[in-house]
Order: sequence, then structure tokens, then C-alpha cells
Amino acid sequence: MHRLIVAAVGLLMVAAPGWALALGGGEAGDLQAARLNALAGGPLSERDKELLERWGCESGTPIAFCQRLAHPRHYYRARRHSQ
Repeated sequence: MHRLIVAAVGLLMVAAPGWALALGGGEAGDLQAARLNALAGGPLSERDKELLERWGCESGTPIAFCQRLAHPRHYYRARRHSQ
């Protein structure tokens, strides 16, 4: 009986990562890693930037990339004064 339990646990450990990737766990994990990189102020890869643009940063992230996403600048044309 002990061998059956060990075999079942071993099989689940091998099969679980495949299920997580099939259910979208890979992108969720990548997003969490990108958010943690940004929160730590570390370097962001192009994939990290893509995920953060799509899903957003954590609140209060001090990195400039996330600040630009949170507070986009709006540029307006100068008004003409007619006389």
C-alpha cells in the first residue's frame, strides 16, 4: 500500500506542471514574476513589459515604467487665440 501511495504522489508531481501550463498557469506565473521584478526595481525584459502593459503593475510600484502606465501624459495642441 505504501508503494502505491508513493507512486501516485510521484505521478502527480510529474503531471501537475503540464496541467498548470494547459490551464494558463504559465502566463500567470510569468505575470507574477514580471510584477515582482518591477516591484524590486530590477531589469524588465520585453516579455515583462508586454505583460505589465496588458495586465498592469502592482499598486505603488516605484519603477518608472509602471509610473508611466499609471499616469499617462496627455499632450494637447496649443489653442489659437483669434482676434
